Amino acid sequence: MFCGCGGADLGLHGDFTYNEQYYDKLPFEIIYATDIDAKAVATYKKNFNGVVVVCDDIKAIKNETIPACDILVGGFPCQSFSTVNPTKNPFDDRAQLYKEMVNVAKAKQPKIVIAENVKGFKTLHGGSIFNTVVSAFEKIGYKVSHSLINASDYGVPQKRERVIIIAVRKDLQGDFEFPQKTTENNKVPLSVAVPKIDIEDEKYYFSKRAVLGLKKAKNNMKRGLAQKLDEPCLTVTSHLAKTSLNSRDPVLLVDPEKELYRRFTPREAARIQSFPDTFEFAGSEFDSYKQIGNAIPPVMFWHIAKSISDFLSNETKK
Repeated sequence: MFCGCGGADLGLHGDFTYNEQYYDKLPFEIIYATDIDAKAVATYKKNFNGVVVVCDDIKAIKNETIPACDILVGGFPCQSFSTVNPTKNPFDDRAQLYKEMVNVAKAKQPKIVIAENVKGFKTLHGGSIFNTVVSAFEKIGYKVSHSLINASDYGVPQKRERVIIIAVRKDLQGDFEFPQKTTENNKVPLSVAVPKIDIEDEKYYFSKRAVLGLKKAKNNMKRGLAQKLDEPCLTVTSHLAKTSLNSRDPVLLVDPEKELYRRFTPREAARIQSFPDTFEFAGSEFDSYKQIGNAIPPVMFWHIAKSISDFLSNETKK
């Protein structure tokens, strides 16, 4: 559910290479995916064969059309739970979409449910919204584990913190354990995604007027966030195409003396999210940026999926 362009599903599937490291094929077969974003679905179809992919509002999809499954995955929309914009309504229609996951889980009774959301989801309104979601899964027969995971601890060149919820059907034995951090003390740097900082295409550079606006801004603490190439990048978001120097968006400072700043190219942004260069995006550059910023980092999710595979394998042996 809410498959987007397929970041989580690439992690579930495995069998890809990123940063010269091969991520093994995992023992999962993806049989069904759905999202309301037609451009994201088009990208998904370019990269995943043999999957039934439905582009529709999840509220319009009947449970009986969704196949039986062992694992249900969904990064339900997170805009309502963001702490960046405190004026957003955390109780709008998008905030209720977790209920669709609960309904499908109740109908299909998968062994595992994996849900993903932004960091603010766990703390917003004193944690009451998060506790409501956890309770909803518990009421339909699941024991819930959760963790705040930073993608940079798992080989992704990005400081991206996300709440991961793992709901295990109560009849399964044992306790799920989240994966051990793999790069906690050896972070993958941004240079992996940006092999050449000075590029020729002028459209990615900010104008002199934008730089002047940055210099005249009253509060520069969260502006012109030029990234260091020898450490992970700040979080990339869905509005990469509209990245501004007067915002909290990460940018590149190409030449300090000439005051040359630029945004990331779509391929650089995809690498920051840990997509291999073989992954293709459909639509315009604007569409690609949106899909990339909304995605779950495949490498991070591979480690989560590997832990789930190990858990299910051990449970089967008991």
